[in-house]
Amino acid sequence: MAHVDAERTKRLVEASLGARHRRERLFQVAGFLATTVGVVFLAIFFWTLIAQGYSAFVQTFVKLDVEFSESELAPAGTLDLQYANFDALARSAFREYFPDVTGRSDRRELNKLLSVGASYAIRDAIEQNPDLVGTTVSMWVPAAAIVDMLVKENIDRNLPESQRPLTDQQIAWVDRLIERDALDTRFNTALFSNGDSREPELAGIRGALMGSFYMLLITIALAFPIGAAAAVYLEEFAPKNRWSDLIEVNINNLAAVPSIVFGLLGLAVFINWMAIPRSAPLVGGLVLSLLTLPVIIIASRAAIKAVPPSIREAAFGLGASRVQVVFHHVIPLALPGMLTGAIIGMSRALGESAPLLMIGMVAFIVDVPSGFSDPATALPVQIYLWADSPERAFAERTSAAIIVLLGFLLLMNLAAIIMRKRVERQW
Repeated sequence: MAHVDAERTKRLVEASLGARHRRERLFQVAGFLATTVGVVFLAIFFWTLIAQGYSAFVQTFVKLDVEFSESELAPAGTLDLQYANFDALARSAFREYFPDVTGRSDRRELNKLLSVGASYAIRDAIEQNPDLVGTTVSMWVPAAAIVDMLVKENIDRNLPESQRPLTDQQIAWVDRLIERDALDTRFNTALFSNGDSREPELAGIRGALMGSFYMLLITIALAFPIGAAAAVYLEEFAPKNRWSDLIEVNINNLAAVPSIVFGLLGLAVFINWMAIPRSAPLVGGLVLSLLTLPVIIIASRAAIKAVPPSIREAAFGLGASRVQVVFHHVIPLALPGMLTGAIIGMSRALGESAPLLMIGMVAFIVDVPSGFSDPATALPVQIYLWADSPERAFAERTSAAIIVLLGFLLLMNLAAIIMRKRVERQW
């Protein structure tokens, strides 16, 4: 009888074996397709981002033979930069390429091809070397954004004139500059050395980078020690009762709270009550610290739980106190996982913009912040502002800023991973 039951079971298993193998293959194919779709969309995203943003790392410049006229710079015999007309010097040198342009309206259209940054470049040159007064010097100065877009072929010159930001006459002038080798594309140092500007060719991300840097310093300095200490206390020292359960539930809930709520909290507490300056990296760092604390606490508690109980038991068996067990054995082994939580929290903080909008960091900030209390913006907010700009030339700078943000994030994660590897221990 047992032999008959075994034969029947064997036949049933063999009959279902083919269906099981088909389901397994179907599951493997589904997993492979899902992974492939994810990789394809990721590749499309990066390709689109790079294709739109790489051109922002170069900028079009025009060559000018600038005459540092004494009548414009030193009318009384003494150099006076406060009243010097640098714009007139730039326009006069630019019009040397077009002696046939004499009408007022034509000159106005011609001047639109030259960036206001040209006068800034002339001013900087005379500030660095006052001996240039009375001489003529060849300089490369920024061209206007519309010229830069035309040279980079971001403007289709075959479109009707009404659909282009450049007229046919202006395109002819640009072509004349190209024929005379007066235009050149060079690395766009302004993108990394300037703050924000209403002129696309002069706009940079340095102010936003420094603002993000100061905020992240405050965030990691506050969130990681407090979060790690809270995780250690809750896991190793806190009594297991309803109060600790309530705290744990609230920490888990805070990790899922929309980030804009933390911005409202920062606005009410740090700005309205504590009177911290609006749009300063200090208040931004405090808000982001609140945002990242739940993430760090949860990850740190998970890392502490992952330490084998045998480590604690061995330390207790050798006569170590609970504090010695925690600080000499548990924390060193859990530290890599705690740093991983810090990486996740900082990555989230770096990409957040909603809470920063609530505390005024959406303001137009031209100057680069030099401290924690100076007005500043953050890189995600800068990207938001440029993406919302009607100027077409800001589109490529938006993509370039996203590339820099991703690069900044990768570097930060790489540094944290290296630090984690250095403190990692095996058991």
